[in-house]
Amino acid sequence: MTTPLVTLAGISKHFANGTQALAAVDLSIAAGEFLAILGPSGCGKSTLLRLLAGLAQPSSGTLRWATPPGPRDIGFVFQEATLLPWADALANTALPLRLADTPQREREARAAAALAAVGLAGFERALPRELSGGMRMRVSIARALVTNPKVLLMDEPFAALDELTRHKLNDDLLALHARTGVTVVFVTHSVSESVYLASRVIVMAPRPGRIARELHIAAPSPRPDGFRTSVGYAELCRDASLALAEGLT
Repeated sequence: MTTPLVTLAGISKHFANGTQALAAVDLSIAAGEFLAILGPSGCGKSTLLRLLAGLAQPSSGTLRWATPPGPRDIGFVFQEATLLPWADALANTALPLRLADTPQREREARAAAALAAVGLAGFERALPRELSGGMRMRVSIARALVTNPKVLLMDEPFAALDELTRHKLNDDLLALHARTGVTVVFVTHSVSESVYLASRVIVMAPRPGRIARELHIAAPSPRPDGFRTSVGYAELCRDASLALAEGLT
């Protein structure tokens, strides 16, 4: 059996105000996997992502990487694009490399390549205010990818976008995953999005946050044309919806 990229065993998280965000979470993530974490607000999805990113520490339990990640091995995409308003798309994308003192010519070349990878070639000099919401999120994804991370953590990045833009970004993200092989952990409260994107869906229940069920999605990736309207997709969404409802009872 292949050694997991990262293993969480008995992970719990308590906050100073007395809130228990997570309780006894056991989870293994394989290298190259596309994992979706599905659950309602307040079930600890974002907390789990922050633990994986090293932005927080568990109160109990162990989180063990097969190989400890370096400072540029994990890319994080937040719910908001959080771009510097005075900097163009190229400079926003290159920011992690600038902070790492990467020479200017190299960081600009890598930033331009990252923007091209998310479909923004030709928009390098555009300011955030000149871009649509979907394009700003593409810049945010490019910024997370510019360091060539092994793991891409995404915290409901498409939640505020319209449905058509969201669907397009879902397809582009699957194509990027197939092209790069990066491990993706994607947090969402959308049943349809989790089933469309992931090869495995972890359904979480709240108060305290815990894993209620695990669903394996047997579908080719990237998804074939017509998958969203297929009977198989509808059945998978129904299974995920039932699992989510069971976790709330």
